Amino acid sequence: MVPTIQDQSKDPNSAAFLREAGDTNFDFHSHSAKAAGDERLKNAVSSNTQRQYDGRQQGMTELPDPDGLRSLAGDIKQHALDNLDYYLEQLQASVERNGGQVHFARDGEAARRIIADIAKNAGCKRIIKSKSMAGEEIELAHFLESTGLDLVETDLGEFIIQISHDKPSHLVAPIIHKDRASIGHLFSEYFKTPYVEDPSALTVQARAFMRNKFRASDLGITGGNFLVAETGQVCVVENEGNARQSLTTPRVLVSLVGIEKIVPRLADLAVMLKLLARSSTGQRMTVYTSIFGGPRQPGEKDGPEEFHLVLLDNGRSEILADPEYRETLRCIRCGACLNACPVYRKIGGHAYGSVYPGPIGALITPLFQGLGKFKDLPQASSLCGACYEACPVKINIPRHLINLRRDITNRRLNGRFERLVYRLWAWSMKNHLTYRLLCTAQKFDLRRRAHKTGWIRSLPMFVAGWTRVRDMPAPAKRTFHEIWKDRA
Repeated sequence: MVPTIQDQSKDPNSAAFLREAGDTNFDFHSHSAKAAGDERLKNAVSSNTQRQYDGRQQGMTELPDPDGLRSLAGDIKQHALDNLDYYLEQLQASVERNGGQVHFARDGEAARRIIADIAKNAGCKRIIKSKSMAGEEIELAHFLESTGLDLVETDLGEFIIQISHDKPSHLVAPIIHKDRASIGHLFSEYFKTPYVEDPSALTVQARAFMRNKFRASDLGITGGNFLVAETGQVCVVENEGNARQSLTTPRVLVSLVGIEKIVPRLADLAVMLKLLARSSTGQRMTVYTSIFGGPRQPGEKDGPEEFHLVLLDNGRSEILADPEYRETLRCIRCGACLNACPVYRKIGGHAYGSVYPGPIGALITPLFQGLGKFKDLPQASSLCGACYEACPVKINIPRHLINLRRDITNRRLNGRFERLVYRLWAWSMKNHLTYRLLCTAQKFDLRRRAHKTGWIRSLPMFVAGWTRVRDMPAPAKRTFHEIWKDRA
């Protein structure tokens, strides 16, 4: 029996994410446990992230001083954030000098309204949109479609997400959780064509469909990887060419970009471009790097008649106002921390409950949407530091996750029982006799639970998390201290 589009459009983890995305509190534990037991998901995510991680490791060796360049990139971004008011004013003046218009959106609702009004005032009905994490953040495509506009995502991965009513699970590779078979069934149902799963054949089907969309479009929407305050230009990097089509073909162009994406000068942009693709996929540069701003000038053969830059806040100002977490806004959305993270590799992106998954998602999602709703995300890390080592702008993600855990305790977002358990644990760790007695009792209990197989399959109550997705080996017969004492 051939699965229907409803069966193939979303994997179970996507469906669960979509059901709970609007709940008061996102249940990370149940989602992560379910994802960790999905072998197909783990294999797909692990193999893809490992390939991108290996590419990054190799690509960075081509730079004469990669760590020094990362430090420089971090300093550039931090300087821009520390002086963001100045550079926003400079950016606005530069864009307007180029003939464009700048709109400031306080939140997602304001951004959606601004873009819808631009389309209405310009008489636009057909929209082509390139990949934009800011657009995903505010669910822009869904909103514009709901108003009756014909919108198509032109990035192949985002197009697949759109027609399957799914959510991206990676910052760079949005369909990393899908396999060729599910995409083949999806395309067969959507395009009414025979089932195939060859990537080239699937790409040809999407290309033929999108070609007419490009030709008929009157409004293009892009994101932006960087904003150059000095020149008023937007930089978009991609590998498919669809973003360049989206900004050159329609008569009206809108770029939706977060306010934190500013760099002061073109010289600073050069630093970022040396790191972005290498950190993401291991490429020296993406296939297409487009730098644009303003409407088409006399003598130019392509480009829009109108250019609008929508600058999105949506919680960024609140983070900016907190010196402790301001550094998190350095993120350039390269996905390097996801590829390096052992937790993300085992559970994929949807378990994080946000379009920003992985280590950076565990950090900025609670900051953007409230620590109370996502209080479990700061725990979704082993604090191994792999994310910090991979980050091209040196965001100290482990340190910030520890700070969020502190905030959870200070704000009493964890339960009374949990706080009591940790107080007792801290008290026992400070007393040598109590510590030894509890260790002896713990070893006895764990060995009792594993007496048949040598493995502990389940633990009770607040320690159940240790065995939720894996078995735990029984303690050794002799402790390290006992062996060391005998040697002495």
